[in-house]
Formats: sequence, C-alpha cells, structure tokens
Amino acid sequence: MSTAYQVLARKYRPETFADLVGQDAMVRTLKNAFEAGRIAQAFIMTGIRGTGKTTTARIIAKGMNCIGSDGTGQPTTDPCGECEHCTAIMEGRHVDVMEMDAASRTGVNDIREIIDSVHYRAASARYKVYIIDEVHMLSTNAFNALLKTLEEPPEHVKFIFATTEIRKVPVTVLSRCQRFDLRRIEPEVMIALLRKIATAEGAEITDDALALITRAAEGSARDAQSLLDQAISHGAGETTAEQVRAMLGLADRGRVLDLFDMILRGEAASALTELSSQYAEGADPMAILRDLAEIAHWVSVIKITPDASEDPTVGPDERTRGAAMASDLPMRVLSRMWQMLLKSLDEVASAPNAMMAAEMAVIRLTHVADLPTPDELIRKLQDTPPPPNGGGGARASSAPGSATSAVSSTSVTHAAPAGPSAQLAVAAQTDALARFATFEAVVELIRTHRDVKLLVEVETGVRLHAYQPGRIEFTPSEHAPADLAQRLGARLQAWTGNRWAVTLVNGATAETIAEKRDAADRAVRDEASAHPLVQAVLTAFPKAKIASIKTQAEKLDEMAAEALPEVDEEWDPFEED
Repeated sequence: MSTAYQVLARKYRPETFADLVGQDAMVRTLKNAFEAGRIAQAFIMTGIRGTGKTTTARIIAKGMNCIGSDGTGQPTTDPCGECEHCTAIMEGRHVDVMEMDAASRTGVNDIREIIDSVHYRAASARYKVYIIDEVHMLSTNAFNALLKTLEEPPEHVKFIFATTEIRKVPVTVLSRCQRFDLRRIEPEVMIALLRKIATAEGAEITDDALALITRAAEGSARDAQSLLDQAISHGAGETTAEQVRAMLGLADRGRVLDLFDMILRGEAASALTELSSQYAEGADPMAILRDLAEIAHWVSVIKITPDASEDPTVGPDERTRGAAMASDLPMRVLSRMWQMLLKSLDEVASAPNAMMAAEMAVIRLTHVADLPTPDELIRKLQDTPPPPNGGGGARASSAPGSATSAVSSTSVTHAAPAGPSAQLAVAAQTDALARFATFEAVVELIRTHRDVKLLVEVETGVRLHAYQPGRIEFTPSEHAPADLAQRLGARLQAWTGNRWAVTLVNGATAETIAEKRDAADRAVRDEASAHPLVQAVLTAFPKAKIASIKTQAEKLDEMAAEALPEVDEEWDPFEED
C-alpha cells in the first residue's frame, strides 16, 4: 500500500535550527540562550507568511523538551528528532505542547482555558508549551486576561506566539516576550533551497525557472515550495522558464523589456501589438503592467546604485539591458513613468475590461514619452530667440517700470505697472466724516465690519456718479438689489453716527469696483499671454493654461512674510545680565 502524497512544503519542513534558512541572527541568539540556560518565558515570532514562524515555535518546543536518544539529554538547540518528545511534537500530537489558532479562537473564554491549565505540571515533558498562532487576532479582553499569567508564569510553562501583524499586538504583551523578526529569505538562499529540494525529488528544472519562482515567492519559503511543487507537476519532465511563466500568467521578461523600450520611444502601434501578443499567449494585463512598473523601479535603482543590477533572479542579458537603460534614461523620465504606471494599475484593477484599460495606459505612456521634462523645456525656450514684437503683443523689456515675465511649469509670475488710483478728493464737511474722504474709505469701512453681503453688492452694483463725505450718488448696475441705497445709508449711519444721503441717479457709466478689478486682471493676463516664452509654452502644451499670475511686488511681500525676523545681536545663553 503506497503512502499518501505529501506536499513539498510539509515534506521538507525544517526539523532543526540547522535546517532553517535565511534566519541566521535568530538561530545564533537562541543557540546562545540555550547554552547559557537563559531560556525566556515567552517568545514572539513575527514576519511575512511562509518564513518559518510556526516551524520555529515547534523547533523551540522540541529543543526544550528533548531528552536525547538515551533519555538523559538536556534542553538543546539540536534536538535529536528520535526521542518520544521530539517525535510527538513534530507530529503535532504531544499532550504537553498545545497549539492554538487565535484566528478561530479569539475570545477570553479560550484564554481562560489556558490560564486554568497552566497550574498543572506537564504530563510527561520537561515543559508545558503553549503555541498561539496569529496571536494578533485575539480580542482585547483576551489579551488582558493573558497578561498576568504571561508576566509570571509557572516555571514549567513556556509561551510561543507567532504573528504576521506585530503592530496589532498590544505593547503590554510585547514587553513580556522575547521578540524575533524573521526576515524574507534572500534570492540566492531561496534558489539554493529550491535546487536542493528539486534534486532530492529527482526533478529537472532550469535555473531560469527557479529564478522566476523565487521572484514570485517574494521571500516566502512556503510560497516558493508550493510553486515548485506545482511547476514540477506542470513540467512533466524538465521544467523550463517558459512553462513557469505560463503557469504563473507572466510575460517573458525580455519581451516586457521590449515593450518598455517601445513605450519610451513613443511607438504606440508597436507597443499595442506587443501587448496584444503577450495577452494572447496567456499573460495577464495586470501582470504585464506590474512588470513594467518593476522594470521602471529596477532601472531607477540601478541608476543610483549600479550594483543593484547583479540580481540573481535576473538573467545576464536582462542585466546588460537594464544597465544600458539606466545610463541612457534620465531620472525624470523614469519617475514620470513610475507614477503613471501606478495610476494605471489602479485603473486596470477597477476596470470592467482589464485589457482595454491596459491598452489605454500604454497609449498614454507612449504619448508622453517624447515630451520634454519641465527643465528641458525651460532650457530649450531660453536658448530660442523670441520672435519680433512677441507676435504682435506686448514686448518684454528690461527697462525700469516695464513688465517682465518668468515661466515655471504652468504658473506665470508677472510684474505689472501700478495704475493710477481713482481718488475723489473732496473737502470734509464735518470732523466726524473727515476720515471718509474717498469712496474707497467707505468700502474699507464695510470690509472692516465684515459685512460680506453688503461689500459684494457695493463692489458689483455701484456705478459711482458723485461722492463727498456724507453724500453718495450712484447708478445701480444690473446686479444691484433694489434696496441697496436704503441699506447702505442705514449701515453707514449706524457705523459712523452721522446721517448719510445715498441717492440713485441715472446715466452714470463708471465701472464698478469689480469691473475695474477684473479689467486689471485681464490686462495683466493678456500681457503675460503675449510674452514670447509664455506663447512658446502654450504652443508646446496646447491644453496648458495660465494658473496664476503674481507681480514682483507680491512675490517680494511673500518672501518678506516668510523670512525670519532679524536679530539685532546674537543671544548668548551664558551671558550674565
């Protein structure tokens, strides 16, 4: 009778610390602790999935209870694997080593069972060990119930916790445990582990196929072993990289690099054809875009750190192409592509048709591939002589008092000559109204009292005919409410304590305050738009718009406001008064 098949992840599960791969720091610490007799009362293992948290917990439990093949052994980091305790623990049937899944037993009643049982000594082993997996899933009350026992457990009791979400474990629990962070397994170590397992299984698999599995596992030994198990079955002989790509729904790495090149050259038709070809051969559109983003990141890192190209999961040809791209492509282009690919991944994930969304993403990427970066555009515009007369608009001049323009992306800073202030100087009729010599002073009075509604109505509805302190004559605009004159007079009398005569007249054609302000803004915007540099930017980017315009005076005011106050002399904290 043949034995039942056992998956590779269970068949090759580490049984001793020597079998653990990629966790040298933790193994060294535990070995020293066991040799010195300094075994902690509680351990907590944290790390991503498949790095050996539960396996390590079982090895620790086995090491603490191992008695050796002769029955006289002491706690050790090299359990014999032959005594009754080692055998029972690895088979998960030891009565004194209890494993609990906190994901399914989260309540305080489950913890109460542990608290009630810790007072009884171990039935046959040296220590009673409680292994709680996914401990972060315990409820707040369950954690609180465990605290006292965890802080002062009986000498014969040990706790071992495992979690993938260490931040969800209360700090009061963490402070009572010895913490070990299990690292992702490095690619070189993972490839060696997979090759060892494949050899033991008598399976033939290429190095490129193992590299693909290692990259897909993302540092998880269990994921890598599960993928290797699937790849061996998929290959039915020698397993190749092409078969692993088909199994994982990945595109050929070299072809993804070809697609990356086509996008950067702006060849939209060729890029779409290549995308469709990879899709027809079984590649997932999301996986293709994810690979493009990975390449953008990889090339960017190589550009900063050339040694990053020596990745064991990447073939020699791909390393050469990556290094060439890093030397040829500017960082701004790579950063722009990275940002656009991140946005495209979100769109593909939420789109009803992933392939259509991927095609639109490629079209966008090829469209912007040949666009200059902002600094290149500025440099190009500065090197290009402006056309005569700026195309019929206002000429840029460096003479005093003239308007100058500077371009930065889509915002324009513009200095315009200050226009004459329309002041209506009249003699004050009374001392009380002397400070309201102009209508602008009246408007400022309204603004000071924060009557926003009246302020807007005055600025948009008053065409001033005549003004003197205490008397206002105006023609209402089409935006003015019917009772504006009455309410304005009443408010001014209440604020100043003097009677105001506010009269409506016909025929006044003066601009309202709002119209003057809008006209000044339009004049500044028109003058800025006519500047040769601005015209060149708008020509290069037809959909670009002038976002804002600031005069030189406004810029100086902002700089002055942001500047630190000047200190007359340096303060010496040790100087005596």
